[in-house]
Amino acid sequence: MSRRPAHVTSGPYAPPVPRTTLTVTSADGARLYAEIHGPEHAPAVVLAHGWTCSTAFWAPVVRDLAADHKVVVYDQRGHGRSPAPGPAGHSTHALADDLVAVLEAALEPGERAVVGGHSMGGMTIMAAAERPQLRERAAAALLCSTGSADLPAESRVFALRSPQGRRLAHRLMLRSRAPLGPVSPLAKRALKYATMGAGSTAEQIEACARIVHACPAGVRARWGNVLAGLELTGGVSKLEMPTAVIAGTADRLTPLVHARRMASVLPDCRGLTELPGLGHMTPIEDPGAVSGRLRALVQDHLRVPGTDAAAAPAEAPGGKRQKKEKTA
Repeated sequence: MSRRPAHVTSGPYAPPVPRTTLTVTSADGARLYAEIHGPEHAPAVVLAHGWTCSTAFWAPVVRDLAADHKVVVYDQRGHGRSPAPGPAGHSTHALADDLVAVLEAALEPGERAVVGGHSMGGMTIMAAAERPQLRERAAAALLCSTGSADLPAESRVFALRSPQGRRLAHRLMLRSRAPLGPVSPLAKRALKYATMGAGSTAEQIEACARIVHACPAGVRARWGNVLAGLELTGGVSKLEMPTAVIAGTADRLTPLVHARRMASVLPDCRGLTELPGLGHMTPIEDPGAVSGRLRALVQDHLRVPGTDAAAAPAEAPGGKRQKKEKTA
């Protein structure tokens, strides 16, 4: 019996066809699959996906932005179409290497971008905070549904009363090598509970389940082990570019406490957007809110090549408005 594709193939959550693809070589020789969407000379946005996901996770955000932005997405090492590295190749240092390699390969000389990261992708940006290449190439950043430290202690997938028990249960979940199996109704219910808000649609759940279940168990466990010991608080405090934060209020994997903590220590926080009732998968649960924040960062902070002006404002077509915004 043939396996189902690693993502949905029709509808708003199906990945659009890229304008071009790239193979990017990172500092340790790791090869990364990358895509470029949208007009060649438009303002650039570079997006890094999260744990167990792939470029396909950004599909509805890319569909929105690519109408008038150059959008770069890439598969984190071991995910999607990027081969898995050896055991030594799993670290936040490696994630930072990969991001700056993508920026150098996908952007033209002197070109800058707004960078956005979801979950582990946000952690990637934090890990690269002190890299000269990031400071030169990134005009602003969006940290989406992510955290900088203490993930096992703060997660709420397992609602245990004991802090020690909760920490242990989440550490075991992150490090688990158990296969997820087929995308069954039971598997989708479990995924929705752990990662999505109560109002997520069947289409959204199917899209997320296809992507997450396609991630190899070994890759999931090795990166989960990195996340279990994550400590990037220093990276947040050194992310000196204009940075916005967005998170769902019903996120069990990286609860709102993380977003509020990051907003309080970022040197140049440009607002915390809280999305009521949404879970961890915000770029699929409300792509209009995510693309809207990225558009605002482009408009406010990104200079278009060959001009002295910031990018012209653009409305997100069909996108939802931000639900609630707090400025830190």
